[in-house]
Amino acid sequence: MFETNNDLSNTTRRSVIEICNEHLADAIDLQLQAKQAHWNIKGPNFVGLHELFDQVAAQAGEYADAIAERGVALGGIARGTLQAVSRQTQLREYPLEAGDWRSHVQAMRDALATFGRGVRKAIDDATALNDADTADLFTEVSRGVDKSLWMVEAHVQDTQADAKPVERSALRGESR
Repeated sequence: MFETNNDLSNTTRRSVIEICNEHLADAIDLQLQAKQAHWNIKGPNFVGLHELFDQVAAQAGEYADAIAERGVALGGIARGTLQAVSRQTQLREYPLEAGDWRSHVQAMRDALATFGRGVRKAIDDATALNDADTADLFTEVSRGVDKSLWMVEAHVQDTQADAKPVERSALRGESR
């Protein structure tokens, strides 16, 4: 670990650097998976999904940069090589055989949900280490990922007209 005048303890800094590198791997993997979907999308929703997946890739790149820079600012080394990412990512492998647009949407939905879940854990972990700045960084990432997940999921969610109506009595717990 490199010397720094940051006032976090060495123990906290080591732990936070490890957290950053774990999620750096996921952010880089998410970026590459979004590009895979962007390049290979086909079907009636091509333009919208092509642009959306490119946007997700760009955002994931920004997350990766912010996460890597936080770890380095604390005295660490960012582990962002393909080999390091491949060893450490928590995301499932992207299904290269995904052909139809729904398969790409489902794969991106799963990747975003996994990444978001990990980022929320990082918020808790950084908070437990009394590192409010890292917790804040991951909170910002979490908000962005949740928005991207919403936009991707909207392509496969039922519309209100398609959804089965729920009777009011069922909502109140009443029986007929």
